[in-house]
Amino acid sequence: MLVLGVSIFTVAAAQENSASAIGSLIVGNWVINEELSDNTDDRVEAAIKEAGGKVKRRWFKKREEDFYRGGPAEQELYDRISYDDVLRIAYDEPEFRFEYDDNYVRVFHTDGRRRSSAANDFYNRGSQDFSFGNFDGDSLLVEARPRDDGFTLETYTLQAGGNQLVVKMQIQPNSFGAAIILTRVYDRAD
Repeated sequence: MLVLGVSIFTVAAAQENSASAIGSLIVGNWVINEELSDNTDDRVEAAIKEAGGKVKRRWFKKREEDFYRGGPAEQELYDRISYDDVLRIAYDEPEFRFEYDDNYVRVFHTDGRRRSSAANDFYNRGSQDFSFGNFDGDSLLVEARPRDDGFTLETYTLQAGGNQLVVKMQIQPNSFGAAIILTRVYDRAD
């Protein structure tokens, strides 16, 4: 029984050390690698078609860059995580701070805390985006609940000796009939 208890403690300690390691290793400045990343507009169009929608044909005219970016303010988080080219990550356990273009900041925690809400919270604080994270081995898993009542699931992992950050996303705006599945790859810019 004692051996089993020591084994469980050792495994739990190793997982905690791995979590702390990935948390500190992804800290820094990251710039999008266009060649290795999915094109967000292409992935949005794929989701529109999957849901049965139609996409405007462009016979000879090229689609402008970031064509689907923009929209209601309550969908800003989707645009930030899927279109912004720069990501700055800071980590002070258990708090992550992700900063995107135009000083858009997203703060979330990995200690299991959840958003508390009461009947008057919407009116007192206004509707806000909310994210929370968790570690899974060498990955950081982040779930977000944007203001439009949709969700995102994001997995952050490192590759290329820690010099590339791979973000696999499932983005599900409340107004979409199908999820946007997207992979973005960032190069370390420190």
